[in-house]
Amino acid sequence: CNSVVDGNVEEVPSKKVIMFNPPLYKQCYQFVKNLVEQHQPKKVAELGCGDVCLLAILKYQKCIEELVGVDINEGILKWSGSRLSPCVGDYLDPRELDLAITLYHGSVLEKDCRLLGFDLAACIELIEHFDSEDLAKFPEVVFGYMSPAMIVISAQTLNSIPCFLVQMQVQTWALDVASRYSYSVEFIGVGESPTGAEDVGYCTQIGVFRKKAEAAGLANLEHHGEHLLKLHVVIYLVYREVSRLRQKYQVGLRQHELEPEFIAPGNRTGKFTSDFPVPVLTEDDKAMEMAPQPFCIEDKFYVLLQRIIAYPRLGHLCGNVEKLREFLGDVIELNCDSSAVKVDLNDCSDFGAILTS
Repeated sequence: CNSVVDGNVEEVPSKKVIMFNPPLYKQCYQFVKNLVEQHQPKKVAELGCGDVCLLAILKYQKCIEELVGVDINEGILKWSGSRLSPCVGDYLDPRELDLAITLYHGSVLEKDCRLLGFDLAACIELIEHFDSEDLAKFPEVVFGYMSPAMIVISAQTLNSIPCFLVQMQVQTWALDVASRYSYSVEFIGVGESPTGAEDVGYCTQIGVFRKKAEAAGLANLEHHGEHLLKLHVVIYLVYREVSRLRQKYQVGLRQHELEPEFIAPGNRTGKFTSDFPVPVLTEDDKAMEMAPQPFCIEDKFYVLLQRIIAYPRLGHLCGNVEKLREFLGDVIELNCDSSAVKVDLNDCSDFGAILTS
């Protein structure tokens, strides 16, 4: 880009754009969906539901009996509400439990008795749009008045520089709110920082708040809840890693970097190869390079658990392949001998949620 200053042409550096696939908001939706699968809440509310995409995902969770969305934009609620209506498949495969879905036009900064008694409240990419006055009102309404058993709040923290200051501010705010309203909070994130800025952390911070009052009288339940949260994080990380590897494999196919070998009639196998520039490897990178490579048989894509456990954070959480296999259980499909995650090569709806359903 060029600009003219006092008759002189000066070069203006272009602004770098960081792209995430899936987009950060979809990764947050997947996070909430996995959390619902693990904790089985019956009553779920989304604060600032917008185009109701998250609600459209959660309506397929059979544990939910009541689903509520709140947004200040009445027009977008009327325009998007139809996607929550029953489809043909809902009649072919009816739910065991009735589901009530309600959209409310209102502000998340105002107390509403219709939002009391919920098991989970989700607030995705909303609080970063609040000014200081709104940010001060929000905890009083959501934590103090609504007081759901669990609250999930995400906020993008890579929109301001320096980023780490913004992340520190978000975490300081969250810890203060949790302390004031008797909640515990755990920080997780989605969207790894760009190369060279790894110390910044995740581009979107997620705080999972759990009500202390319920756990205080049920110590065993609290321990079980912590285990479930850990289980959710493991499943999410596996989903992200396998999705990344599958996308890389598909790029290789499109660039004709796949070298086919025919081992037997009807059994087409491919080598996982890539000519991407090789960066300077850290010790963790070297461990990943030494791990078994993914492979494809016909239209199925396989990632060995031995490779997944080499991912540093998963190795830290699980410790070994046997524990990883135990975590995955029936949530993620494995091959016949349970040595690898098995997904369709070209159908992304087989793994995680159908984000567009």
